[in-house]
Amino acid sequence: MDDPSRSIGPRFMLRIAGLPADTVAALRCPESRRWADRTLAETSRLREDGARLGDRLHAVVSGIEDPAARRRLLKLRRDVFNARLPRDPATELALVAEADARLGRDLAAWLEDRARLAEDLAAGADLLGAELTASRAALRRIAAEERLRDGLLLASPSLDAQLDAYLRTPPERADKRNRKVERSLLAYLYRTACKTSPFSTFTGVALGEFTDDAGMAGTEGRGRAARELRVADEWTSHPRLNVLALERIAEAVLADPARRADLPVAPASGWIRDENRVRYVRRWITAGDDDAAVTFDSVKDRLFFLRRSGALERMLTLFEERGEPRYGELAGWLAADQGATEEEAGQYLATLLDLGMLQVPSLHAQVHDVDPLGKFQRSLRALGRPWADRTADALETPAACLRGFPEAGPARRRELLEELRASLHAVQRELGAERTRVPQTVLYEDVTAPPVRTGRDGWEGPVFEPLRAVEETLPAFDLTLTQRIMLKGFFLARYGKGGRCTDLQKLVHDFHEDFFDQYMSFTAGKQRFDERGRYVPEENWLNLPQISALDSARRTFAAGMRAIWEVGGAGAGATAGDPGEVVLPAELLEAVAGELAPVRPALALYSHHIQVAEQGDGDDPLVVLNRSFGGLSFPFSRFTHCLDSDGDGSGEPFSERLRDRARQLEPEGAVFAEVTGGQVTSNLNLHARLTDHEIVCPGETSPVPAHQQLHLDDLFIEHDPVADRLVLRSARLGREVVPVYLGYLVPLALPEIPRTLLLLSPSAMASLDVWGGVPESEADAGVTRRPRVRAGRVVLARRSWSAPASALPLRGPEDSDADWFRGWHRWRIAQELPDRVFATVSQGGARGATAAKPQYVDFDSALSLAAFEALLRTDKARVVLQEMLPADDQLHAGSGRGAHVAELSVETVTAPAPPAPSARSGQAPEPALAGAGLPAAAGHAPETAEAAEAAESKDRT
Repeated sequence: MDDPSRSIGPRFMLRIAGLPADTVAALRCPESRRWADRTLAETSRLREDGARLGDRLHAVVSGIEDPAARRRLLKLRRDVFNARLPRDPATELALVAEADARLGRDLAAWLEDRARLAEDLAAGADLLGAELTASRAALRRIAAEERLRDGLLLASPSLDAQLDAYLRTPPERADKRNRKVERSLLAYLYRTACKTSPFSTFTGVALGEFTDDAGMAGTEGRGRAARELRVADEWTSHPRLNVLALERIAEAVLADPARRADLPVAPASGWIRDENRVRYVRRWITAGDDDAAVTFDSVKDRLFFLRRSGALERMLTLFEERGEPRYGELAGWLAADQGATEEEAGQYLATLLDLGMLQVPSLHAQVHDVDPLGKFQRSLRALGRPWADRTADALETPAACLRGFPEAGPARRRELLEELRASLHAVQRELGAERTRVPQTVLYEDVTAPPVRTGRDGWEGPVFEPLRAVEETLPAFDLTLTQRIMLKGFFLARYGKGGRCTDLQKLVHDFHEDFFDQYMSFTAGKQRFDERGRYVPEENWLNLPQISALDSARRTFAAGMRAIWEVGGAGAGATAGDPGEVVLPAELLEAVAGELAPVRPALALYSHHIQVAEQGDGDDPLVVLNRSFGGLSFPFSRFTHCLDSDGDGSGEPFSERLRDRARQLEPEGAVFAEVTGGQVTSNLNLHARLTDHEIVCPGETSPVPAHQQLHLDDLFIEHDPVADRLVLRSARLGREVVPVYLGYLVPLALPEIPRTLLLLSPSAMASLDVWGGVPESEADAGVTRRPRVRAGRVVLARRSWSAPASALPLRGPEDSDADWFRGWHRWRIAQELPDRVFATVSQGGARGATAAKPQYVDFDSALSLAAFEALLRTDKARVVLQEMLPADDQLHAGSGRGAHVAELSVETVTAPAPPAPSARSGQAPEPALAGAGLPAAAGHAPETAEAAEAAESKDRT
């Protein structure tokens, strides 16, 4: 039955691979694969037949009296029994035929077949050699694909610089240098054709809309055609400067005393006079490694105190009266006021800058600066100083590089990147920087395809209904739910049921100082399951019943999975006829959902990253759930700068439509308010304004209109005893405030106060570890297996195989290419692996540890197998292989060039129940919002080479 309180958002984001999936087919060795399958099958048959012939030969051998003939027959028998081709068996064959004519004929036929097999095996070297050369030639042709080259320029400039020389070499030349380039190029090609992590032209994004228009072509019913998504070939580039490049320029300005004197300064926001001290939040910024492919400056904050000296007290009064004086004016005033020298005044102010009590907010990027370079230039010009105007003018060169980048070809893009980097170094030199610093990844690019539309009918029953059922169990896998419960428990211990706290700075400080930091340190190395596979309960220092409920739900799920694993039959959940797939009983999911009732949020906002694996025209698809995050507008926030500039003909920016939807989703009597984390040091957090209100934490500044800013001293937390939840409220608005986070940087990297406020938000980070506590299968030649796990049509875990490097058929020193290729297929057949998989390699050998992103492996491609083996750098390496799902023939998205691998990010909403009368006030209480957690960074982010999925992870932590 459809639940009106639960709905699917009207829009989705489609992440689509830059090249069609069949692009990589040209790298396969189809004839060599058929040769390997054929010779392996024939070898197996001849071995079985040879064993039977060997038994029959035993009787003949025992009847031969001539010792020499007997020895020859014994050798023949051993050769046949072991499926070896004897060197010259004519004499022995005559002896056998004389003794047993029928056996002689059978043996002659076997020897003839074995000779043909020997000829077939010998032909494999030339066959594979020719196809390997053809594969290398195809790789060189594909390397000219514009989407591959454009993405490669940003992901790995070093590889891009080597590529032209590599392409000029003949494909048969496979020296060490060329093989290294070949492996790197292959990895990026597979990423462009077989994966969906948005980065430049490797993967584009398209705004999607579910429509109720039954007249749309192909949307009738719920068949495969109703879910086909066609994407136009014309994609649009949206480059942006790395905000760290601007931060380095701001640092150069601040380091120069003359220029620093022209900058407006302000005290740390949120400071409070506290008896004989001034209390404020101090922020420490640790610079990232500019030479790393992906980097950002980390920010930490702590409550800090300064003695209320006369100078500080009078300075704070000056700020209250005059706003933001320039640094030089403040130094002059301080020297005159205190009868000090200018040098002494400068030292005092420099100390306050180091301590974070003084700030220079105008040159730092904010989350809503979707054009950070343009904003930086405007801030400089607003200073009204010649040097600032010259610096802003000099930044026109980087701005011109960004404007020219989208339409430029690969060669021109290289020139623009070099010009961009050189101009940024020049700006810093002009500002007097002794050591100029420009991040390695100086430019990020997102790429959009035109919007797509699809009929809702094709998705509602086959996709969304099974997805909703899984949502009921997701709190059991939420990595942040325990933290939210702990915050409530700490609050109740301090303030009691129905209590209120108006000093949130102190609450956050005490929560971390007195409880949470110790709790996190104590549980940092805790294993979720003990050596016997039993669930280890959460540390429940405050004896909270919600923690017990969460433990019970997790224990129920783990016990159910163990029972299925131990029984292992169709009656326990395995699909009949397919022991490689397990379907979870509905009773298990219902039991887990029931246990979670005390901790399930009344308002749940989920973003699910799903892939659809089509099964046939008349069958419903499988829905592969890759990851789930809780939060508002998460599929879209990172891409609002693209979607707003693309436009859709409506005249209204897309971000405004997201704000309208946010207003519609606000619970009665509540407002959404964004928590930003303050100063932005990563492009992952840049986005348009998507809420009407913003929470401004101490130490932060905001360009949002003052009436829409919610400062911490305006907010208070109280416990609602009826709903048994913590409620954040604004005294000025007289309404509940629901914090939301819209960035893609992992929230654990945010400062302490915003990170804690997000424990009151409707967000979550579900990590679906369905095999936790379940023992591995018995190893087969060193390989353990896990079946696919489904909840209805929703795939929660793909089939997987795990093995140490020592169990793999790696190339030996004496192996020819043909022997090696055939050995991999012998192993694949024995372990029942599909033709295409994704491999995750951990070099340390620890089970479950992952040190790299999954890499595509194509068993039909000798190039792919060689690249995979190169990943195994130590003998302690361990590999987890997962089936490719959806497979090549199960794709539902495409362009004029063919079918593409694609992933959808869809929103679901569970609305609060209607308010009930409040026992405390006689009024309807605020809708029950259980705290939700810290959203991750996935998946997925602008990235470079090895770290591109830093955004997804949200692939990014």
